Amino acid sequence: MPPLPPVTKALMLACTAIFCLQFLLGGYALTGWFGLWPLASGHFMPWQVVTYAFLHGDMLHLFFNMLGMYMFGAEIERLWGQRRYLQFIAASVLTAALSQMLITALVGSMGPTIGISGGLYGLLLASAMLFPNRTIMPLFPPIPMKQRTFVLVFGGLELLQGLMGFTGVAHFAHLGGMLGAWLMIRYWRGQPPFSGRRRW
Repeated sequence: MPPLPPVTKALMLACTAIFCLQFLLGGYALTGWFGLWPLASGHFMPWQVVTYAFLHGDMLHLFFNMLGMYMFGAEIERLWGQRRYLQFIAASVLTAALSQMLITALVGSMGPTIGISGGLYGLLLASAMLFPNRTIMPLFPPIPMKQRTFVLVFGGLELLQGLMGFTGVAHFAHLGGMLGAWLMIRYWRGQPPFSGRRRW
């Protein structure tokens, strides 16, 4: 296996180190300051639209996000380079945060959001756009499918669960991460709603 490229490696190490710090200090100690709180909660701070991504709720939450970063992020970073890859992750994380803030304002939720899942869903969408016909074997369900199909199914399930009000998971943050990824790639390609092709 090739070594992890630097940005993906740094993100994975940062998330893992901060999770260990959460464990040592107690989950709320960091979530209170760095989790993404709704505007109406009285706990919101501007830096939380970035810092929330480095916190995780439990070991499984961290494991699956880091596995996704390894599977999808490393390849995309090698393809795009460090600078463009970091811009892309930032766009996905920020649009995930803004989407979640909008939803929590609409439904009146006061709980915090944590995790880099929005960035991961952005990577899933990018991988599907770059390699739509690649066949993959998801863990759930273990059925071979085209990468484009896999991401469409995942996105549809997130939307369905979000609309049905399933709690405990920030479904609309995931969708927001995918939206930010889609917009970023369209911007780089000079496709609507943007105009004029940019340099890669």
